[in-house]
Amino acid sequence: MEKHKKSRIKRHNRYGYIFLIPFMAVFVIFQMIPLVSTIYNSFFENYRSGLKQIGPNFIGLANYAKLFTSGDLPKYFANTMIMWVLGFVPQIVVSLALAAWFTDPSLHLKAQRFFKTVIYLPNLIMASAFAMLFFTLFADSGPVNSILMSLHLIVKPYKFMSHIGSVRGMVAFMNFLMWFGNTTILLMAGMLGIDSSLFEAAEVDGANARQIFFRITMPILKPIFVYVMITSLIGGLQMFDVPQILTNGSGDPMRSSMTLIMYLNKHLYSKNYGMAGALSVILLIITGLLSMVVFKTTADKQD
Repeated sequence: MEKHKKSRIKRHNRYGYIFLIPFMAVFVIFQMIPLVSTIYNSFFENYRSGLKQIGPNFIGLANYAKLFTSGDLPKYFANTMIMWVLGFVPQIVVSLALAAWFTDPSLHLKAQRFFKTVIYLPNLIMASAFAMLFFTLFADSGPVNSILMSLHLIVKPYKFMSHIGSVRGMVAFMNFLMWFGNTTILLMAGMLGIDSSLFEAAEVDGANARQIFFRITMPILKPIFVYVMITSLIGGLQMFDVPQILTNGSGDPMRSSMTLIMYLNKHLYSKNYGMAGALSVILLIITGLLSMVVFKTTADKQD
């Protein structure tokens, strides 16, 4: 009887492996093989010069050395991080305030579903559509300049696309608009999952609303903060569509809005697969290292 039961369990366990087959097939075909191919190509000279194809010729680490000695990689990495920080800081602050507001039962807010839907809607709009909208609004002859001139705040149109601060600010603001709704939903889910007895016990002990928020709510939400920060960081390093469309792929002014993925796209567009592969590998390493730093730093604080 015992032997028959064990054999039946083994037969049932096989179904688990069968269900894993589609995932493993997709992972190997669309992730593992491209990853290995990218790493392999990064060690080769492989590009097109006019109509002539150069390579593939094995050159070892020459592509990596060229990236680090050119000076472009640190500049574009700094551009990417600056625009990410400018968008992430207001995103987390506004999302936290909205989540606390919507989850506070003492406020008795009406039409909560409507407002939750509205703040999430920008996340559903394509980034390319957002970029085109802002490009039109802030053009030299666009509505923003027309309004400012009609109010006599400026004498002539302000060239938003020609100033570093305004271009970076627009990219950061668009990323903030697109993602603060998603972050708000995640923080709300975390706040609603906190046991209400903790708040009641704190109130009995004489804690005020500020102490309850910073001593109970914030520490419990720390795992969600870590998740939001790491996913936002990965998305920030992959920033492409908004600055690409807003600056027409140039990263102007003075390449101050050129991101790492835009730099990678230029190599792919020119069919320089060796440099593109090397840059992809470096980007993978940077993403892993930064994610590990965030995770380890937060873990140490929890300990």
